[in-house]
Amino acid sequence: MRAVATAEGPMLAQPVHKTLHFSGYEWEIRQTVGNPRGSRNLYNPANAWVDKKGFLHLRIAKNATGWTSAEVDLSRSLGYGSYRFIVHDVSQLEPEAVLNISTWDDSGPYREMDIETSRWGEPTGKNAQYVVQPYYIPANVVRFMAPKGALVYSFVWGPGRVSFSTIRGSTTGSNSDVVAAHAFTSGIPSPGSELVRLNLYVFDSKRSPLHHEVEVIIEKFEYLP
Repeated sequence: MRAVATAEGPMLAQPVHKTLHFSGYEWEIRQTVGNPRGSRNLYNPANAWVDKKGFLHLRIAKNATGWTSAEVDLSRSLGYGSYRFIVHDVSQLEPEAVLNISTWDDSGPYREMDIETSRWGEPTGKNAQYVVQPYYIPANVVRFMAPKGALVYSFVWGPGRVSFSTIRGSTTGSNSDVVAAHAFTSGIPSPGSELVRLNLYVFDSKRSPLHHEVEVIIEKFEYLP
């Protein structure tokens, strides 16, 4: 665990990397300021934890200076394969709250794929989307309605193709349980140093500011190569 770095002159203290274990994997808890979608967010490690059932909780909480968010990042890259997340009800998120499930590679631009649940500050309209970055290209975004109840969010990533799906319930279900599905075949990144990132944050919306604390439960994460 990296805690202290040495240099010429005084010793430079570095933050201790806090981690948690969820679904058989180690995740690093973010504790530095972030700027998702141009919205400055403070991250508090206390906003991410695993309960006795092994479920991951992410929370947006209020402190003396404002809102604090939550993010956990998988400690290693997994590459091509099938990614599956069981998420409890997210249909009632306030319009400026964002749950982002992504693979994100810092080594270059546009090496990111997302499942995002948010209304982006707009009270009406669809509340979820699949994205292959950059999001400002219309063909790279498919929006849909995430209904009440538990959902299985998943994507299958291979060379030149990523297929997203959302299914009602906490199992694979049947075709009648499919909420949304879409395959992208353009601009798909290849594996590199990408990590799975689970981020619950506040979108900066002057029109519709956040009013209440938010909590999301992710029951399980599964990966198959």
